[in-house]
Amino acid sequence: MAIELEASWLKVLSEEFGKDYMLKLRHFLKDEKQAGKVIYPKNGDIFNAFAKTPFTKVKVVILGQDPYHGPNQAHGLSFSVQKGVAVPPSLKNIYKELSTDIPGFIIPNTGDLTAWAEQGVLLLNATLTVQAANAGSHQKKGWEQFTDTVIKTISDKKKGVVFILWGAYAQSKAPLIDGSKHLIIKSTHPSPLAVSHGGFFGSKPFSKTNAYLEKQGEKPIDWTIRD
Repeated sequence: MAIELEASWLKVLSEEFGKDYMLKLRHFLKDEKQAGKVIYPKNGDIFNAFAKTPFTKVKVVILGQDPYHGPNQAHGLSFSVQKGVAVPPSLKNIYKELSTDIPGFIIPNTGDLTAWAEQGVLLLNATLTVQAANAGSHQKKGWEQFTDTVIKTISDKKKGVVFILWGAYAQSKAPLIDGSKHLIIKSTHPSPLAVSHGGFFGSKPFSKTNAYLEKQGEKPIDWTIRD
């Protein structure tokens, strides 16, 4: 696992890479590859969320759990898939909510959310790698300690960030965030099973995010995704 973190992230996270848990994680990933297991996303995309959204530009955090474990899907951004790949069910529901929350939003055919990341939306998965066709296979190997540090670092060192926490897992990270200086938006997860219980549709996370950013004197996010 090559560590090529964007400069502003490296400045605030450099100490993590020498810690015991990270060394163990690197050995685990090396062993997985030597055993012939296919790992997603590809090596160069593991830290893509950090490359696309520098620490200095973070305005919003959307927290996911695992990368997609199917071929050509994951590229290091939570909920996002590579161009040309079918839009996953959770993202379809995110788009449905956007179409009622943001006037003029047109549901796209692509699931590539890079345009959000480039505007300051950190699309962060709690676990940054996964074995092909084996959901959750890289949980509790060290990634969560790293990404918890990322969340806490954003909370401690920045002000006025919107944290969007969908579902119980993401909401379990709320204690890492100082709610007195950031906005925490919670709702049901957009996965098909979860939305059937209600709470996601109509929660308006995107317009709430933009209203808060504008109140902070920040430019709102253009949620448009162009095919």
